[in-house]
Amino acid sequence: MTTARKEVLFIGAGRMAQAIIAGLNGNDDFSIHVANNGNEERLEYVREKYGVETSGSWVEMAAKMDIIVLAMPPDAHGTLFEELRGLVDGQLILTVAAGIGPSYMEEMLPEGTPVASLMPNTAAKQGESMTLYAPGQHVTKEHIQLIEALLKGIGEFEKVTEQQIHELTAITGSAPAFMYLVAEALEQMAVETGITKEQARKLVAQMIAGSAQMLKTNIGTRELIDEVATPGGSTAAGLEVLEAGDLNQLFRKAIHACREKAKI
Repeated sequence: MTTARKEVLFIGAGRMAQAIIAGLNGNDDFSIHVANNGNEERLEYVREKYGVETSGSWVEMAAKMDIIVLAMPPDAHGTLFEELRGLVDGQLILTVAAGIGPSYMEEMLPEGTPVASLMPNTAAKQGESMTLYAPGQHVTKEHIQLIEALLKGIGEFEKVTEQQIHELTAITGSAPAFMYLVAEALEQMAVETGITKEQARKLVAQMIAGSAQMLKTNIGTRELIDEVATPGGSTAAGLEVLEAGDLNQLFRKAIHACREKAKI
């Protein structure tokens, strides 16, 4: 990455913006500025917590920036793009809003504007996000380096296409809620044995964390299953119940529902 310090403006100061800002703490490659047009209480919180510059009006700052991160809801982007159109001159424009793809951003901004869609998940605040990013057609290798430098503080990341980011968001962005639903059920059953809620959370969380670590190895998922499930044993009996209930198809239906809703 180039050694020249980059000026970064976050428009919006919500949880995802704060997670990325926290991940950049101590990174001297970037100078962080935050604006959100009005919420002075949140801006004061962000300024004090992260030691960044803040402003109530991003319009005055946009033209001076190298990178602009749009951390606003999807339905606010139309107005944002209209205001940005006259202020953008080669800046890298990024969004963390679901459903806002690079092609739409390029259509709304001046010709040749480098853009990218970023899709972190809520684990970003723990530095454990699995973030997808889809660059537009005017993004260079240097822009890719900048994007990845911004993301590395919140976890892992993968470059994908615009179509893929729309389809994969249901897996990396929505499916954590499915895992929490599974965890909730297991915690409830653990509490029924007589242990405390705190103990139940600890043992379920560590079981899931350990399983995730095993998934990061080069061992196939079916082999990992076989390591746990002895033929004819108790785990195998549980697996038979899940397979009889067609768990695979149930997850497919859930992911499909997420994708269909995201189109609305």
